Amino acid sequence: MDWRKERKRFACAWAGIVAAVREETHMRIHIALAVIALVVAAILHISKLEWLILLLTIGSVITLELINTAIERAVDLVTTDSHPLAKAAKDIAAGAVLIAAVVAVVVGIIIFLPYLL
Repeated sequence: MDWRKERKRFACAWAGIVAAVREETHMRIHIALAVIALVVAAILHISKLEWLILLLTIGSVITLELINTAIERAVDLVTTDSHPLAKAAKDIAAGAVLIAAVVAVVVGIIIFLPYLL
């Protein structure tokens, strides 16, 4: 394995994450809410299983937001015209993020509510 190539690939991936955080408002919102959830989880001393579920849920939302951003950028690169397929691709990707975000809220309620009652 060529570690220099691997380091460069990692750097490119990291640059993509940084670009998404800098340029995408929703990414910043997701990260801010994730930080809040993690702080609350630490304060409430949630179980190991709850930590795993919370981390997987947060990771899913952020990953889908990155994929959504990539799809939006790729579509914008291919066409600047309003095309039904371009709109559908963007809307479907955004829908995936929305579903993950709604599920994340439900997971948060299921995990945190018993500690707060």
